[in-house]
Amino acid sequence: MLVLGVDPGTATTGYGVVRESGGRLAAVDYGVITTPKDLPLGERLLAIHGELRRLLAGYGPDAVAVEELFFKRNVRTALSVGHARGVVLLAAAEAGVPVREYTPPQVKQAVTGYGKADKAQMQAMIKTFLGLSAVPRPDDVADALAVAICCVHSRGLERVLTGAGRGPAGSPRGGADNR
Repeated sequence: MLVLGVDPGTATTGYGVVRESGGRLAAVDYGVITTPKDLPLGERLLAIHGELRRLLAGYGPDAVAVEELFFKRNVRTALSVGHARGVVLLAAAEAGVPVREYTPPQVKQAVTGYGKADKAQMQAMIKTFLGLSAVPRPDDVADALAVAICCVHSRGLERVLTGAGRGPAGSPRGGADNR
């Protein structure tokens, strides 16, 4: 299974491509899409869209994972994230790739086993799960990898609960997801 995790923002959009094969996770690619603050919003969104389309076409993921919009105080930040999030959903729909959305507590639970984990705990687990030599920077990248890991873990749990991916007498089926 190959998942593109995205942490949307108009200034910085983090992305992380995570592959699961044989129960092991690996970071295939990760980074940020940045846009200049002096660029009009429409042009910033267009730039983000273009880069996401390039990533989707280049990797052909099985799913795009993104956090559900969540904000406490800053409405302006929520609107900005909402614009970028819409671009993520559009790019995925254009590519015909299903989108999986997760709340921040779901991501934290899937990555650390604790729905209220702090950023340092999250980053340490991301580094461990993916076998990275350092915590990915900036935080947007780590957040994108976290939501991708959440998607992989959620899909695995979904398979266990529904019995999907099992052949006769509960034996595992051969590698449909061995990209």
